[in-house]
Amino acid sequence: MFTESRSPNFLYKFVSPLAFVLGVFLFMFMMMPTPVTVGAPPCGRPNTDPCPETTPTSAPEATPTVAPTATTAPDPTATPTSGGGGGMTLVWSDEFNGSNIDLNNWTYDIGWGTDGWGNNELQSYTNSPDNARIENGVLVIEAREQRVQGQRYTSARLKTEGLHTWTYGRIEARVKVAEGQGLWSAFWMLGNDINQVGWPNSGEIDIMENIGSEPNTNYGTLHGPGYSGAYGVGNHYINDTPLHEDFHVYAVEWDETGMSWYVDGQLFSTVTPNDVPGEWVYDHDFFIIMNLAVGGNWPGSPDATTVFPQQMLVDYVRVYQ
Repeated sequence: MFTESRSPNFLYKFVSPLAFVLGVFLFMFMMMPTPVTVGAPPCGRPNTDPCPETTPTSAPEATPTVAPTATTAPDPTATPTSGGGGGMTLVWSDEFNGSNIDLNNWTYDIGWGTDGWGNNELQSYTNSPDNARIENGVLVIEAREQRVQGQRYTSARLKTEGLHTWTYGRIEARVKVAEGQGLWSAFWMLGNDINQVGWPNSGEIDIMENIGSEPNTNYGTLHGPGYSGAYGVGNHYINDTPLHEDFHVYAVEWDETGMSWYVDGQLFSTVTPNDVPGEWVYDHDFFIIMNLAVGGNWPGSPDATTVFPQQMLVDYVRVYQ
């Protein structure tokens, strides 16, 4: 048997074409693009699916800032033309709607008076705006812990003396009294002959008196010859709530037969000439007084519970005849 020897030249001839084919195949394989994973095409464009609905994320709603409640004037009260029990007509009023106290209507008592205005009161009265002024349609009478003329407190006492006086009618005021031990709010009248005959011969009509130690009580009293001071003749009204918490209308109706006192339209006292143990001295002109006293024989002195300043507020004063 004949065996052919395989020389290197023979291997070259055989391997070279095979290597060439394998090389071409490998080159083509390497040149093929590699698959790449891509995201979905943008939505909302032509030939694409519509964008899914989304709920926009909004900023949280701001919490509104609430302005603080301001101190307001009392509810407006219309000026009436008539009132009282007998169809009386309004003849004079001060509604305190101006910017300043009307000096055609009011004058002032000044100082400490004699023996603290006869009651050992502790205030000195002034005509300073610190103690009497108009604010928001209201007369403000303010008691302060403020030393003047040797007294520890100041306040104000306004009156119509020498300007306006009346005999008979309905005299009323809408008032919010002061609060606290030792405070004494008052709306009252004195006879216009006081400088000639003195007190109590002139007569005194207390329409409203309230002391801080009796916050629910209003006193209506007459003082005259033989029945003055602690012996005055009258009565008192007890309210369900402290009088300093709100405005109330205090009134007296006065004619030749006697006087009747009211709080918010409710009659609580009537006094006739037969009820007084002395002379009936209420048949002549009287003038109005509005004041806020501090201390004295009746209310006593302020104590650690008393807060200053304190205010007596007057919405209006009206006279009907």
